[in-house]
Amino acid sequence: MNDLLQESLNNTIQAKKDFLKSGRDNMLLLVEKLIETFTGGGKLLIIGNGGSAADAQHLAAEFVNRFLLDRPPLPALALTTDTSILTSVGNDFSYEDVFAKQVEALAREGDLVLAISTSGNSPNVIRAVETARRKQVRTAALTGGSGGELSSLADICLNVPTDITPHIQETHLWIEHMLCWLVDEKMYGSLKS
Repeated sequence: MNDLLQESLNNTIQAKKDFLKSGRDNMLLLVEKLIETFTGGGKLLIIGNGGSAADAQHLAAEFVNRFLLDRPPLPALALTTDTSILTSVGNDFSYEDVFAKQVEALAREGDLVLAISTSGNSPNVIRAVETARRKQVRTAALTGGSGGELSSLADICLNVPTDITPHIQETHLWIEHMLCWLVDEKMYGSLKS
C-alpha cells in the first residue's frame, strides 16, 4: 500500500507539472477572459458530468462566495444543479440537450461558458459549447488526455496531458482553485503584504 500511495502522489504531481508546462499560457488567457467577463457585466456558466459536475458547483461557489479573499460576489452559475430542468430536458428531449437548453436560455454575449470534461468528448457538453458558440458566447474547456473534441471546439482549452482519470480530475481541481486565486489577485489585490 505504501508503494501505491507514493506512486499516486508522484503521478498527480507530474500531471500538474505537465499541465503547467503545456497549459500555462492558456490558463493565464482564461484568467484574463474571466476578468473581462466579470468586469463587463457578464457571468460564468459552468457545465460537466459526474465529478466534473461537482467541480462546476465547487467553482461556482468559490466565485459567488469567496476563495481566499473577502470580496464582492462574482457571477458564476453551475448548470448542473437544477434537477427539474435536467430531468425534464432529459425526458422530453434527450440527455444530450440538458446543458445546451440552459445555455440557450441563460447565456448572453459577454458571458463565458466553461465546459469541464475529463475526456473532452461528452456529447451533452459538446452540444452546449456548440450552442454557446452559435450565440457568440465565449467558451473555455478543461479536458484531459488528447483533449477530445472540446480541445478544438472551445475558444480556450486547458488540457491535462495524461490518460489517468483521477489525476486529470485532481489537476482540474487545482486549475479551478488557481483560476479563483489569480482572478481574485488581479481584481482585488494580493493576499501577500
